[in-house]
Amino acid sequence: MELSYAQSILTGLIQGITELFPISSLGHAVLIPAWVGGDWARFIIDPASPYLTVTIALHAASALALFLVFRKRWFSMFSATLKSVGKGDYSTPNTKLFLMLVIATIPVGLLGYIFEEPLQNLFGDPLPSAIFLTLNGLILILVERLTRNNKALVGSQSAFDNISDHITPVSALAVGFGQCLALFAGISRFGITISAGLIRRMHHSVAAEFAFLLALPVIAGASLLKLPELFTPDLRHLAGPVIAGSIVSFAATYFSISFLVKWFQSKTLYPFALYCLLIGAISIVKFI
Repeated sequence: MELSYAQSILTGLIQGITELFPISSLGHAVLIPAWVGGDWARFIIDPASPYLTVTIALHAASALALFLVFRKRWFSMFSATLKSVGKGDYSTPNTKLFLMLVIATIPVGLLGYIFEEPLQNLFGDPLPSAIFLTLNGLILILVERLTRNNKALVGSQSAFDNISDHITPVSALAVGFGQCLALFAGISRFGITISAGLIRRMHHSVAAEFAFLLALPVIAGASLLKLPELFTPDLRHLAGPVIAGSIVSFAATYFSISFLVKWFQSKTLYPFALYCLLIGAISIVKFI
């Protein structure tokens, strides 16, 4: 099954925008082809379609954008962790943050690997994605309502160096298991991570920054597992469209990060929640 340059570029644009907005990239990767119909609908219906592999492989471009934007933070964490290993002291903020990211990544990595096949089968049906997208909107609204009177969230400024003060191993593990919900197309990994941060009394901007950092290992891991499939004889001809889609995905992700960093300094999840509820509900009516 072929994937044109135009289709790959549009897929890359969707991936780049929706991956870090709390509206589920995989949910949109399922629902948009189903809504468009025709050849697009075949992408999610045909078992031989390369669409899922290409979509996940495009995550590599998003991961690269995340790394470049936050490269100083990652280098600081790597450096601090290596020094901590040598000294046997793991109490520095950057080392603690790195360890919390590792802990939070483990659950979704394990469960994603174990349940890859049944989750992949759900990918071909737009109705579950519509239901989960609606659920995603409800989760975002619920979290905002539960934390709206939290004084720690009011007027706080981003304190990147102090993120580790808000995260314990138990809460990192809880965030990790929460991310497992995002294995279902329609649930936003980024939204779940921010929601967990808000419940832990983080300001929106701090929770968003932790979510940006946590997104990198998860997105990179998923894409690296799928990239080798693009080099098989059956899919090698897609190299051109995938490269084009990756460039667009990288650019869209980069600008999405810039927008969201500013957004969460003063704004909330409500607009994204309402969007998910609207699109999810309309999609349920269409595909039920």
